[in-house]
Amino acid sequence: MAVPELTPSLLHTDAQLPTLITGPSLGTAALPLWGPALPYLKDHFQVIAWDLPGHGVSKPSTQEFTLAELAAGVTTMVEALRTDGVIAENTKLFYAGVSVGGATALQVAVDHPGFFNALASICSAAKIGTPEGWTERAELVAKAGTPTMVAGSAQRWFAPGFIEEQPEISASLLHSLQDADRFAYAHVCGALVDFDVREQLQATTDPILAINGAQDQVCPPADAQFIAESAPKGHSAIVESAGHLAPAEAPEETATLLADFFLSN
Repeated sequence: MAVPELTPSLLHTDAQLPTLITGPSLGTAALPLWGPALPYLKDHFQVIAWDLPGHGVSKPSTQEFTLAELAAGVTTMVEALRTDGVIAENTKLFYAGVSVGGATALQVAVDHPGFFNALASICSAAKIGTPEGWTERAELVAKAGTPTMVAGSAQRWFAPGFIEEQPEISASLLHSLQDADRFAYAHVCGALVDFDVREQLQATTDPILAINGAQDQVCPPADAQFIAESAPKGHSAIVESAGHLAPAEAPEETATLLADFFLSN
């Protein structure tokens, strides 16, 4: 086990604005996931996304890691950006992640309280899936590659009709899945095997917004409501038109929810 090295993508740079760190879903690269929401975020935030190991611009992981180590990887990346002057020392710092990126938000709130001024968990949950399911998927992808996930992900990720309505956005997301490193993808699955912060949320002190899609088959609205009810500073919102990738499916609504929440904290 080791803290993975994560590579940031500077989607919109303006060090005078508060900084928003955006996190990925399993199988997606940062740009196709957050690109559609960027026009609605850039007036409010400097936006810096990160890619999972073996996804997008991040190099593949060489060994397994836990969600706690992934969260530590995020804080290490942010500290390096501060050292380099990309993030101004006294600027407000926010975090929003999708699916496993949202799970990372909750893990950061548990392990690194106060590191961010506020966090958002999007299309995620305090526990996602089952250990058996993640173990089986990790073994399959390690053997057969990420293309085996494309058809199922196309069904799980998007609300009905989205692929037909937005073929370019959906295609770019599915291509990023096909291009992901199979072993790194399996390592992320392995990290989700033991991820479960349901009982730890009540001890968190950070403001947390849980946004889930009304049509999400993976993390339904009840998961967002659980986070809001369990975290002392928890809130929830539901995006009616979204499935599992709200920033890409409903970019303006998702960005507005994030801006309203973060700028009030």
